[in-house]
Amino acid sequence: MRVLLVDDEALALDRLRVFCGDIDGVDVVGQARDGDEALAQIEALRPDLVILDIQMPGRNGLRTAADIRIEPRPELVFVTAHEHYAPDAFDLEAADYILKPVRFDRLRLATDRARRRRQLREAAARAGLLEAEVEALRADARAPGSDPEIWVPERDGQRRVLIETIDWVEAARDYVLLHTELRSHMLRITMAALEEKLAGTALIRVHRSAFVRPSKVSEIRRAQRSTALLLTDGTTVQVGPSYVAAVEAALGVA
Repeated sequence: MRVLLVDDEALALDRLRVFCGDIDGVDVVGQARDGDEALAQIEALRPDLVILDIQMPGRNGLRTAADIRIEPRPELVFVTAHEHYAPDAFDLEAADYILKPVRFDRLRLATDRARRRRQLREAAARAGLLEAEVEALRADARAPGSDPEIWVPERDGQRRVLIETIDWVEAARDYVLLHTELRSHMLRITMAALEEKLAGTALIRVHRSAFVRPSKVSEIRRAQRSTALLLTDGTTVQVGPSYVAAVEAALGVA
């Protein structure tokens, strides 16, 4: 963990540096003697943790912490000779608050706490990215061409029918029948509106009153001027004359 030390007293800085040198996983990358220098060092070095005194001339430690603008913000551990600054320190989301004179065991405890907080924050950020990626995949699943769903009204509510489960569709006056392997669903929609909803999915229009999933076609049957598709469940679906070429192309028929 990369640490920046901030204190206006040289002896205090030396003490912190010596102690930090004996803490595993801690690397002191810089030090500052006042708030302005500390902010410049934070901007340049991007430390994981800043250990800073509160009482300093000019910009004190609390003001310095409040003025940190980089993201992600470093963890903060305040050191001071006075207890009454603690509420203000924790309002700034400090990892810890150490009273002077600083003891080694107390400093090690504070750096360990800061390390755990940073690890948790990084894990939360990764989880946030993962959630965003999952949501993007969900959005893709709702986009044309990715087999989204159709909600079908039923007596007691609505049922979600995944388009990837629909084998074929036929028009029935003002309704359409969505045929799946297990059952059929009736939906009030025009074929034109349904065609727009199915755009980019695996289902293809084979007739002005029918859609078919190509993977469910087992045979193409021709008789004089008519063409029909035999599906794997034994259903026969007529192909409209104007759809024959597109259907054969979709099925890979030479």
